[in-house]
Amino acid sequence: MANRTGTYIAFDGLGETDPTKSDFRYYATIQAWCANSNIEFNITNSHEKTYAVRDSSLKATLYARIQERLRASKNMLVILTEDTRYTGSVLSYEIEQAIDNYKIPLIIAYPGYSAILNVDALNDLWPKALADRINKSGTEAIHIAFKKDCILDAITQFHVNGKHLSNGKNYYSKDAYIQWGLIK
Repeated sequence: MANRTGTYIAFDGLGETDPTKSDFRYYATIQAWCANSNIEFNITNSHEKTYAVRDSSLKATLYARIQERLRASKNMLVILTEDTRYTGSVLSYEIEQAIDNYKIPLIIAYPGYSAILNVDALNDLWPKALADRINKSGTEAIHIAFKKDCILDAITQFHVNGKHLSNGKNYYSKDAYIQWGLIK
């Protein structure tokens, strides 16, 4: 198996070609954190390890590239919003592959939240591929707020060669969010 050092970042592009009209903006935020020398945030992005794929690429080419990236990934950061589609997006395929074929732990980040303390309250945001797998044995996931410190902490801890998660509904404690200064 390939050297699994990358973090695969997944989100619903919502079928948009304009990245400002989709959840791509959260991916761009992560890229900006990585590029800013004044911010302590560094990840190995699995998308930067292979050739770029355009939305106009053949589906077979796109899926082959996704599998190549997942083989090189130690974990997957999944960004879910109110706009994430229940079915019909490439995100569903990415989640299916990550869990079913590559046994990759998911770090599920929710923009617009200061803390995630009740995972089940967010199930309306889950695409079907995640909803179908969240309670199955072998699914490893932690649900976090889309905040720099939460993301960096989860990416460094939970991966194929790191700490394992007990199930698909893990989350940080209230105390962790207080320590990060996100809630009181």
